[in-house]
Amino acid sequence: MFNKVAFGYIFNNTDKALAVIKEGKMSAKKTNFNFGLTELVNTHGIYMDIIGKSDSASFYFKEALSMSRAYGFKNIESMCLNNLGMFNWNKGHYDEALDYFFQSLQMDEALKSEKSTSSSLNNIGLIYQEMNLNDKALEYHKKALRVREKYNLKNEQIASHNNIGINLKDLGRLDEAIVSFTKGLTLAKQLDNRIDYYRILDNLANAYYEKGNKDLALNTYLEALKKKENYQGDERGMLSTYNNIATLYNEKNLPKVAKRYTDEGFNLVKKYPEIEMVSADLHLTAAESNYMLGNYNKAREQKQTYIKLKDSIFSEKNALKIADLEVKYETEKKEKEILIQRAELAEQNLVIQKRNYQLYGLVFLIIILSVLGFLFYNQQKLKNEQLQKENELKDALLKIETQNKLQEQRLRISRDLHDNIGAQLTFIISSIDNLKYRFDIKNHKLTHKLETISEFTSCTINELRDTIWAMNKSEVTFEDLQTRISNFIDKANISANDIEFQFNVADSVDTLKRFSSVEGMNILRIIQEAIHNSLKYAKASKITVQVSKNVSNLLFKISDNGNGFDMSSITRGNGLTNMEKRASEINGTLKIDAALGKGTSIDLII
Repeated sequence: MFNKVAFGYIFNNTDKALAVIKEGKMSAKKTNFNFGLTELVNTHGIYMDIIGKSDSASFYFKEALSMSRAYGFKNIESMCLNNLGMFNWNKGHYDEALDYFFQSLQMDEALKSEKSTSSSLNNIGLIYQEMNLNDKALEYHKKALRVREKYNLKNEQIASHNNIGINLKDLGRLDEAIVSFTKGLTLAKQLDNRIDYYRILDNLANAYYEKGNKDLALNTYLEALKKKENYQGDERGMLSTYNNIATLYNEKNLPKVAKRYTDEGFNLVKKYPEIEMVSADLHLTAAESNYMLGNYNKAREQKQTYIKLKDSIFSEKNALKIADLEVKYETEKKEKEILIQRAELAEQNLVIQKRNYQLYGLVFLIIILSVLGFLFYNQQKLKNEQLQKENELKDALLKIETQNKLQEQRLRISRDLHDNIGAQLTFIISSIDNLKYRFDIKNHKLTHKLETISEFTSCTINELRDTIWAMNKSEVTFEDLQTRISNFIDKANISANDIEFQFNVADSVDTLKRFSSVEGMNILRIIQEAIHNSLKYAKASKITVQVSKNVSNLLFKISDNGNGFDMSSITRGNGLTNMEKRASEINGTLKIDAALGKGTSIDLII
C-alpha cells in the first residue's frame, strides 16, 4: 500500500511521494518483507528519474534488479528492466534502451502477464518514434493502449493517447491527433496527473501550430509552462516547450523575445546534460533568432551544432544496432517455436513405441517386421515434415532480415535528405525573409525575384517531404494517400481562391487498401501534375478529384470545366509524358479526354 500511494503522489506532489517511499522502506526492512522492499526501491528509482536525478535513478533501478533476481521476483525484475530501458532512452542510448525493453517484453510473455506487456510495448513504440518510423511506432502504441484499456490502467492510457497523437501528427493526420491529445488531457485532468497534463498541452500546441492556428498554439504553449505548488516533475520535458514558443516569436518577427525562451532552454540543457541529444531543434531556432538580430557568426555556429547533434542521433551505427535487436528478438521467438514442435514430435514417437511393445507378443515375426517397416516409414515422414517446417521458418527469418535491411536503406537516405537538404532549404527561406525585413528594398523587380525564389524553395521542401513520406514506408495506406491529396488540394485552393475545388471518395472504395511506397508516390504525383496543368492552362472555375471503384479496379478521375484542347493538334510536353510513364510503372492505365471548350478529364485506373 505504501508503494501504491507513493507512486500516485509522484505525478502531482513529489515531496509527499519521497516521504511515503522512505516510510514504506523502513517498514519493509523492520518486518523483513523483501517483496515490498524491492518494489519500493524500484519506485524510488522512478521518483529520482522524474525529478531529473538520473545517476540516482540508475542506482536504484540496478539495486532493485539485483534484489528481484536474488529473491526470484520475476514480475519486479521485468519492471526494473523496463525502467532501465527508460533511463537509457532519456540518456539517448537508444540501442541499449530497446534491448532492455525487448528483454522485459520477453519476460512478461513467458510469465503470461498480458497486463505487464503494456509498458514494454509502449516504450518500444517510443524508440521507433525517435527514429521517425511513425507507422511502426503507432502499431506498438495502439497495442499498448488496447492492453491498458482492457485492464483499466487509466494513468497509462494518458501516455498512450499522447504517444498516438504525436505519431498521428507527424504523419500529417492532424485532426485525429488533436482528438487523441484531447482524450489524454481529459483523463489527466480527471486523475490530477500534472506531469502528463503539461506534456500533452505542449504536443497539442504543436498540432494547432501545424494546422495553422498560431495564436491558439502560442497560448497553449504558454499554458504548458505554468506549474502548480509542490510540482517538480519532468522539468526536462519543458525543453521542447521553450523551443516551440521561441519559434512562434521568431515568426512574429520578435527575435529578442524568442531569444529569452531559447536561453531558458539552454539553461535546462546545462542543468540536465543528458538531454543535450534532444536539443538540436533549440540550436536551429536560436540560430534563426541570432540571424534576425544580426549575430551572424553565432547563428552559423548554432546551425553547425544542430547538424552535428542530428547526425549523432541518427548515425548509421545506431540504426543498425536497433535493427539487429529486433531481428534477435524475432529469431528467438522462431527458435522457441521449433523447440516446441520437436517436443511434440518426440511425444508422438513415444506413443508409437509403446504401441510397438504391445504388438510384439501378439503377432508373428513377419507382422512384427511389417510393423517395424511401417514405423520406419512413418518416422521418416515425420522427419521430412519437421525439416520442411524448419526450412519454412528459416525462409521467414531471411525475409525479416531482408526487410530490415531495406528499411535501413530507406531510413538512411530519407535522413540525409531531411537533415542536410531540408535544413539548407529552410535556411535559404529564412535568409531571404530576413533580407526583406532588414533592408528597405525599393526595387520591385528585386523584391519579386526574392519572393519567387522563396516560393520555389518552399515548393521544393513540400516535394521533398512527400518523397521522404513515401521512402519511410514500405506500405502506404489509402487513408495516408487521401490525406496527402487533400493537403495538396487545400494548398492549391489557397493559391487560386477563385477556383472551386472538390475532392470526393465513393463509399464503395475500400479505405483499408494498401499500396507500395512506389504506387502511393506515383498516384500522388499524377494527381498533382493534373491539377497543376488545370491551374496553369485550363482557365477553369471548377476542378474535381473523384475516387471510385470500377469493377475490380480503383479509378482516380481529375476533371475541370476549362477551355480544354484539341488532342490531335497539341505537342505533348514533359508533364503528360511523365504522367503516362508513372502510370505504366505501377501497371496502371492513364486516359485523357479533352475537347476545345468542353474541359479536360484524366482517368488513372489502378
